[in-house]
Amino acid sequence: MDVDALIEWTLEQAIARDERGSPPPKLAAAIRHAVFPGGARVRPQLCLAVAYACDPEGDLLPAASVGAAIELLHCASLVHDDLPCFDGADMRRGKPAVHVAYGEPIALLTGDALIVKAFGTLAEGFMRAPDLMVGVTRILVESIGMPNGIVAGQAWESEDDIDLTTYHHAKTGALFVGATTGGAAAMGADPEPWEALGRRLGEAYQVADDLRDLAMDADALGKPAGQDARHQRPNAVDTYGCAGAVRRLQNLVQAAADSIPACEGSGALKTLVHAQAARLVPAPLAAALA
Repeated sequence: MDVDALIEWTLEQAIARDERGSPPPKLAAAIRHAVFPGGARVRPQLCLAVAYACDPEGDLLPAASVGAAIELLHCASLVHDDLPCFDGADMRRGKPAVHVAYGEPIALLTGDALIVKAFGTLAEGFMRAPDLMVGVTRILVESIGMPNGIVAGQAWESEDDIDLTTYHHAKTGALFVGATTGGAAAMGADPEPWEALGRRLGEAYQVADDLRDLAMDADALGKPAGQDARHQRPNAVDTYGCAGAVRRLQNLVQAAADSIPACEGSGALKTLVHAQAARLVPAPLAAALA
């Protein structure tokens, strides 16, 4: 199975569906700009990996729609996160941020449209399995809304008193939990045992992002560097120090791998988790701390 190709095909189908009518040209272009070319597609890859681990012989198309929906929600959060009212970032994934390329009003609408598109993509993907859609929809709603979804994570940045773990779980971990539990639910499996994997991987990814924000420049990141310091946000490096943050990352990855439930595909999934984690620590920092 070519997971990358399946993810990109599902995303392309989702975006192309809305381009067949007569949409506002700038909005249509901005939506495509926000989604393609993508980043590492970590969340949909994780979603499909869990789905495959739960049922290697099952139909993965519904799970692919869950992964695509999660990626669209992630893209929406990046578009909004880059707006001047939040980070004011002028670059994302190595190209101009949507608000720079198309203006703030179109950027705001782009994020809104991607959220709606995510649930439309979910509906399309579960036409052949409607009985599973209610549970999957609930998982995605919890991943993006209140009290602990990515909207809440963004809102924590406007608070004076912020707990780092709570902030990280909402800001980043929520969509990772959505990816693991959504992948299981798409195959008719119990999602609850997969929550710990998503939670720990999500926190590990955010710790890694904090390290990368410190140790890498904008060209390497594909987005502005030093954002945490600039916006005085809590981060893992300030809390644990560089070496402590790397150890925290390594411990979270190991805990994530250990939390994978016993299933036919658990061994391959553990290998994938460790392989993905190996690239998270910035190379210069890893060498300096070795």
